[in-house]
Amino acid sequence: MDAKIRTPIPQDEISLKEILQLLRRRKWAVLLVTAVFTLTAGVAAKLTPKTYKASIIVSAATNQPGSGQTGGLNSVVSQFSGLASLAGLAMGGDSHRAESIAVLQSEALTEGYIRDNDLLPVLYPKQWDALQKRWNVSDPQKTPTVWKATQKFKRSIANVSTDTKTGLVTLTIIWKDRQLAAKWANELVKKTNDYLRAKAIVEADRNIKYLNGEALTTDVVGVKTAIFSIMQNEINKEMLARGSDEYALKVVDPAVAPEEPYSPEPVMWILIGLFGGLLLSLVAAFLRVAWGKN
Repeated sequence: MDAKIRTPIPQDEISLKEILQLLRRRKWAVLLVTAVFTLTAGVAAKLTPKTYKASIIVSAATNQPGSGQTGGLNSVVSQFSGLASLAGLAMGGDSHRAESIAVLQSEALTEGYIRDNDLLPVLYPKQWDALQKRWNVSDPQKTPTVWKATQKFKRSIANVSTDTKTGLVTLTIIWKDRQLAAKWANELVKKTNDYLRAKAIVEADRNIKYLNGEALTTDVVGVKTAIFSIMQNEINKEMLARGSDEYALKVVDPAVAPEEPYSPEPVMWILIGLFGGLLLSLVAAFLRVAWGKN
């Protein structure tokens, strides 16, 4: 008669039943640990400084002034690509749009804004002595600088994102002062527009002067026609730049001071503390059973 062969169960294996039995026996300890973790998370959320998020949504211009005339001029100026390139006609709408976004999130713009508005004491309040009007750190390596402030601003305060479907650009500022968060977002967009407007005006003036000089040196009717067509485009560009405050970035939804803090989220922190306490209790029970087995 063949006897059934039974596989012996290793004595050192830990079963779920044993863990649950231990948790049941020490339920008050489990509740205490969970309560401590939950309370600690709630207190930490209450004491942690609040931060606020302000966002401004803008539409980056894809067509620059005079671009509507470019298509009609192509047949004339294609053979004068040097003049067209100088006047900026070779630069497509996508390039202008990319330039606007690049300037908005550039270090040069951020650095200039921090310097112009004297934001170092605001960004580093703990190192600044407001009464003495000087830094209270003696180590030069730890003294805040505009470069350090720019890196901090771009890394943890400002963020630029683009919606690939709509093409809308969002600049988000996260800061502990909700009024400043909204102010910084709106003013950075304005500073971008001011910079690109000034740049367009300077370039248009330079190109018009150059084209005027070229027109005086030739008697070829075709060349003069091309020069005057490009010059008209530059004149239109300068006129729109001078007359439009939102030259490169059109504000779709300006930033406003938020009423609710962005972080911390007390409910989320309490849930993390609750589940953290339960998880710790489960791990402790597992280790206790494993220690007993060994």
